[in-house]
Amino acid sequence: MPLPENNVPWPPREVAPHLRDLAIDDAWYSGDKTKLRQVYALQGYDNGTGDLRDEQGRGWRFWERPRPIGRRDNRLHVPLAADIASTSADLLFSEPPTFTVDTPATQDRLDEILEEGGVANTLLEAAEVGAALGGVYLRATWNKDLAKRPLLTAVHADCAVPEWRFGILTAVTFWREVKREGNTVWRHLECHEPGKVLHGLYQGTGENLGTVAPLTESQATTDLADSLGPEGDEISTGITQLTAVYIPNIRPNRKYRGSMWGRSDWQDDGIRDLFMSLDETYTSWMRDIRLAKARLVVPSGYLQSAGPGKGTTFDDDKELWTEINAAPTTGEGLTLVQFAIRVAEHEQSWKAFSRKAVESAGYAAQTFGLGDTTAITATEVVSQERGSMITRDRKARYWAPELAQIVEVLLLLDQQLGFSSVAPERPTIEFGDSVSEDPKTTAETIELLARAQALSAEAKVRMLHPEWEDTEVKEETDRILKETGALVADPAMTGAEGGGHAGFPSAGGGSGSEGS
Repeated sequence: MPLPENNVPWPPREVAPHLRDLAIDDAWYSGDKTKLRQVYALQGYDNGTGDLRDEQGRGWRFWERPRPIGRRDNRLHVPLAADIASTSADLLFSEPPTFTVDTPATQDRLDEILEEGGVANTLLEAAEVGAALGGVYLRATWNKDLAKRPLLTAVHADCAVPEWRFGILTAVTFWREVKREGNTVWRHLECHEPGKVLHGLYQGTGENLGTVAPLTESQATTDLADSLGPEGDEISTGITQLTAVYIPNIRPNRKYRGSMWGRSDWQDDGIRDLFMSLDETYTSWMRDIRLAKARLVVPSGYLQSAGPGKGTTFDDDKELWTEINAAPTTGEGLTLVQFAIRVAEHEQSWKAFSRKAVESAGYAAQTFGLGDTTAITATEVVSQERGSMITRDRKARYWAPELAQIVEVLLLLDQQLGFSSVAPERPTIEFGDSVSEDPKTTAETIELLARAQALSAEAKVRMLHPEWEDTEVKEETDRILKETGALVADPAMTGAEGGGHAGFPSAGGGSGSEGS
């Protein structure tokens, strides 16, 4: 996949329909009402009665209605789509995954790269964007002036043109707008191929890529010019692997069957319609609140003229008014008007729309607080949130191989660029637990097992602190046994022979002497 020719349509025609769909996903994810109006904008007409219709004569849907002229647009947006994407990321990476390799030196260096690079936060960002846009790219790059290690960054799916072969990503071109002046658009294209990365700066228009310009023409790409090789537009990576991977949110893509693109959590029009209905429900609720403000209907005689052409005013603090010849029960005079707010109806509607939307996206209602809110244990949480756990595990299976591949690329670049000399390895990945055990529940479990004399001091510590290393467990166990008076002298320190393990009682209950 070389850099594109001059003066070609951009984005390329083969990906343009997919990118238009991503624009709708992005509008819901961003929560930007302007974007929602733009992606749902339709050409319509007024049938003469004020009832707006589209070109087929159908009534406008909520976000298809044009923005009202001369008054404020009171439509509200409920950010449920953003909540779904954020929750999806939390289920995957609220607890950072564990990367393990066999060589200790490589493990130390890998931990250093991941910690210094804030990779745990990068993965959270990538997972959230991936849930919204159907997938995300992870890119390995470097800048020796900024960091003495390779860098891992997330690239959004709506600014990439991939190339697959037999289901494997073989090349990908990322682009970004670096400058826009009137109708002129400057784009930086970055094409990743095995062994190299190509860079190009193009001066074009909103729909045409335009012509190649020197990288020095833009401040955003000037630094790259000094790194280019003899070919003039590429940088050698020194490794054979591709320096980017694509991680689908979930497959298959129901609209583009047979493609390698993943699908958004709300790609289905049915879920988007539920989002729209939810927004309309909240807007109607807020309209009830506005209309329910108390208003007074007063006779014209109660109004004070401000002069010719200046209108009239009403003094609601005045205590004495002109008397009228009417009984006090007739209701004549001041009339208070205050409409009811349909709280229950609106609340039931938004809960029903929200629940159906999150369940259609593959999650349990309990995950979003739409189920039973009674305090429950972690085991009960897993049971009630089974739908969310299944979706999480399904997404994790797409993440694991690609994440292992890009981390291996980081280690290969680390060695190739001279940042370290450790031997690169492909790591094993273990995803963290998305539901942490309640400390109270853990303590009660330990107490019951200890009361039944079915748990050693070491096992108690490991159960309470599963993330600790063996050394930490050993030290804490020794402190507990010492405080309780149950610590046995280490045979290696006393010179005695016996069956007891250092720091722990022997099987026969002795103190380091020869076991029975």
